[in-house]
Amino acid sequence: MDNAGGAALAIVLVVLIVFVIIVLVRSVRIIPQARAGVVERLGKYQRTLNPGLTILIPFVDRLLPLLDLREQVVSFPPQPVITEDNLVVSIDTVVYFQVTDPRAATYEIANYIQAVEQLTTTTLRNVVGGLNLEEALTSRDQINGQLRGVLDEATGRWGIRVSRVELKAIDPPHSIQDSMEKQMRAERDRRAAILTAEGTKQSAILTAEGQRQASILAAEGDAKAAILRADGEAQAIQKVFDAIHKGNPDQKLLAYQYLQTLPKIAEGSSNKLWIVPSEIGEALKGIGQALGGTNPGPTAGGGGLFDEEPAKQPGS
Repeated sequence: MDNAGGAALAIVLVVLIVFVIIVLVRSVRIIPQARAGVVERLGKYQRTLNPGLTILIPFVDRLLPLLDLREQVVSFPPQPVITEDNLVVSIDTVVYFQVTDPRAATYEIANYIQAVEQLTTTTLRNVVGGLNLEEALTSRDQINGQLRGVLDEATGRWGIRVSRVELKAIDPPHSIQDSMEKQMRAERDRRAAILTAEGTKQSAILTAEGQRQASILAAEGDAKAAILRADGEAQAIQKVFDAIHKGNPDQKLLAYQYLQTLPKIAEGSSNKLWIVPSEIGEALKGIGQALGGTNPGPTAGGGGLFDEEPAKQPGS
């Protein structure tokens, strides 16, 4: 009997120790940072647990699965959406949200992630359905803003705050994509042609301006050169004139210089006719006087330097 009683007592002690351990395990809870727990007491909401150590009443209090209070990112699969011009486009969306009220997120909605997905799809169809394809492709910021406003207002009572909604991709039908690519290619070709024409125009303008400036500078250079040549010739003539008057030349020297100047009149390839001045006779007469030392007068047969000397008579 003693052995049997000792064994029974040992079993009871073991069971008691196990029971105490189970009670302690179920009573003590540690809530991690950025997590929240909802406690139910006898099936009714009792309180929300914050991060840290907490004590529960075993078999009375029940801790529901912890909720993540950090901002979450959920990417939804592509959704077919019909635009205003009856084109079906596939749109991928990404929603950024955060649980702000663990109690509402637990009791106000069964599955808040699925609810956000369905609400996003419905709102997206309503927003894009009022836009044509071109507006839908170029108004992403506007669509994002409208989606965020509607989702944030609807999910507020669920204890969820939607911070951002982004459209990852908007894929139109393949036939529309081909047309858009052709249109974009034509637009790029048009812009390239315009830029080329503008460049040619500017080049022609600059070339003409350069030629005009060159012509003006050349004309100014020729004018200045002509003025300088005229000034030089005028100064040379003045110096010659002054030298002649200072030297007091006689008629013989002047006639000789006049004859030396005559050949220069015929210089140049454009002179086809040489006109002999009327003063040539006077010049020749002066030269003859200088060479002969006499002043022969004109004869009946002509006089001067080129008159033949009369033949002497024998015995004269």
